[in-house]
Amino acid sequence: MKTLIKEQENYILNLRRTLHQNPEVSWQEYETSKLIKTELDAIGIPYESLAGTGVIATIGIPSRGKTVALRADMDALAVTEKNTLDYASSNPGVMHACGHDGHTAMLLGAARVLKMLENDINGCIKLIFQPAEEMVEGAKTMIKAGAIDTVEGIFGIHLWSGLKIGKIACGNGPQMASGDYVVVDIEGKGGHGSLPHQGVDAIVALSSFLLNIQSMVSREIDPLDPAVLTFGEVKSGTRFNVLSSKAHVEGTVRCFNPEIRSKFPEIITRYGNNICDAHRATFHLNYTEGTPPTINDAHCAHLARLAASEFLDKSAIVDIDKTTGSEDMAYYLEKIPGAIAFVGAGNASKGCDFPHHHPKFNIDEDSLIIGMELYVRFALNFLNQ
Repeated sequence: MKTLIKEQENYILNLRRTLHQNPEVSWQEYETSKLIKTELDAIGIPYESLAGTGVIATIGIPSRGKTVALRADMDALAVTEKNTLDYASSNPGVMHACGHDGHTAMLLGAARVLKMLENDINGCIKLIFQPAEEMVEGAKTMIKAGAIDTVEGIFGIHLWSGLKIGKIACGNGPQMASGDYVVVDIEGKGGHGSLPHQGVDAIVALSSFLLNIQSMVSREIDPLDPAVLTFGEVKSGTRFNVLSSKAHVEGTVRCFNPEIRSKFPEIITRYGNNICDAHRATFHLNYTEGTPPTINDAHCAHLARLAASEFLDKSAIVDIDKTTGSEDMAYYLEKIPGAIAFVGAGNASKGCDFPHHHPKFNIDEDSLIIGMELYVRFALNFLNQ
């Protein structure tokens, strides 16, 4: 096992750099998908296309046992890279600023190892190369297309710059927050700025709403259940002396508890209606559920930690705080048991300590072989348990 994995080190390194140099945004991963298929052809692994640019490959024989899936996302971000690397993005305005290039390379490396072990695999392994994670749409679309219809467990990895190289974290329960989209429109009545009593100022009503709505988190949500409500976009007004008749604001809600998540639309609407009534304005909420919380199955998380302990020192397996970032791996974990692990890719001495989505984001590439081995060992452990 160790020899087979070590032999893939240069392969996944070069593959990751090729992917990094040629990033593609969500739903436009055409060349990335083509490259994945070329590599699978070279390995001799059958595959099919799903959800446009998605690819799902199969190793082993289902009749021998259970079926487990390994998932990697492959899309990049609309970020202009500021790294001075030989393999920096050649696609202006697009960058692998979240590590998905590494995820894809690691899974293809794992595919090579697992293919060589195929005759000894007790079951079937599905390799899911998923598009559009950054739009939290890819997983949902892959599921709808049947990617996990026969799968009994699933495992994913996120390379994590906030975790030091050589460390792995895979806890039980919630790991990442839900991510919902909140749009609020407030309607007042226009007029002259010098005669505000003749109209209804939508900006004043909106300001009151924004200041008061945070009480929802501090006074209606259990403080032991973290929640975040952030409004990041505000639009209102046409001219300095015109009373604004409309106000528009967009934001996001993040939490880890599905029960609390379900309460947000009612609470926001109640606050909005009461505040707008006081200002003689009208309140409208459009609440769109995005990705659910990413919740690890306890048994699958245990198998991941067990897999890590097979090739890393015990001190390498750590616990980290859950994050209010979102991951569409959550959609798979809603349907079947599974887990996502965070593999440390941060190293300040190599300049690999910038946060995800930053123009200078990069990973310590020593993390690639660690993640690849974790993929391999988790799949075998799951099928052999």
